[in-house]
Amino acid sequence: MSNFTPPRFTKALLHPRYWPTLILIGVMYLISWLPYFIQFRMGQGIGRLAMKLMKKRRSTMKRNLELCFPEMSDDAREALIKKNIDSTGLALFETGMAWFWPDLRVTRHVECEGVDILHKLESEGKGVLLIAVHSLNLELGARAMGLHASGTGVYRPNDNPCFDYFQYHGRVRSNRKLIDRKDVKGMLKSLRDGERLWYAPDHDYGLRRSAFAPLFAVEKACTTTGTSLLADASGCAIVPFAMVRHGETGKYTVKVMEPLTEFPHNDPEAAAIYINKSIERQIMEAPDQYMWLHRRFKTRPEGEPSLYD
Repeated sequence: MSNFTPPRFTKALLHPRYWPTLILIGVMYLISWLPYFIQFRMGQGIGRLAMKLMKKRRSTMKRNLELCFPEMSDDAREALIKKNIDSTGLALFETGMAWFWPDLRVTRHVECEGVDILHKLESEGKGVLLIAVHSLNLELGARAMGLHASGTGVYRPNDNPCFDYFQYHGRVRSNRKLIDRKDVKGMLKSLRDGERLWYAPDHDYGLRRSAFAPLFAVEKACTTTGTSLLADASGCAIVPFAMVRHGETGKYTVKVMEPLTEFPHNDPEAAAIYINKSIERQIMEAPDQYMWLHRRFKTRPEGEPSLYD
């Protein structure tokens, strides 16, 4: 992985097999120039239509909320699902905003709070592990924060090389580079060199390098121990942040939080428990904008039944 080179656009990507991808990217680009309120309404419509067609995804949303918030009333849960569906549809448009908007338009819509925390750590020569969660508007949040404090992203290269080209270069417009999520050595080098590394440990990545830790009301959520590995081996600071959309106003806020000074080092299981508490706080900044359609609790301890049957 250390020999990774950014994807380049070649003549091979003009092959007819990639025309659907090129058309999709072209449509995303053109739509990104529409006024925000039009994109917002289009996003709502697409989200609602998609969830009617993809009923399993809607069921996953509902089940995740039942598992995480069993005390929530049915009416409150249904209201949250409806808002989350709207946010899911808008995510496609927010990705276009992140990849194609000029800097001035990004800064007009997105305010960044707490960036001075990152500047202070940089002045101290301290690498920073930026703890993200999979908010549906994360692409736009990363673009906006990168204009104030650029960093290095961790990502999974897309199997479609044409889409991967646009994904990579869209994400580095205001940030430094992306590192393959399997390139642990590259991540550690970035942190040891005093860089900021974007990292999202909130999803279920399977049993490898994981521990079962509480997340909301779920006692055993499969949680990556990658946070512990990176923090212990690099001595970096750990800084969470959240991206929040304020209703239909077209205004967003990136909130950089205080460093996690009580992170338990050299204890991966305790670290998983600790980081999940931070993830809970980050999600609750805007729970309707979180990626609830992900099967977060699909991996179970040996012998325990699925939570989605």
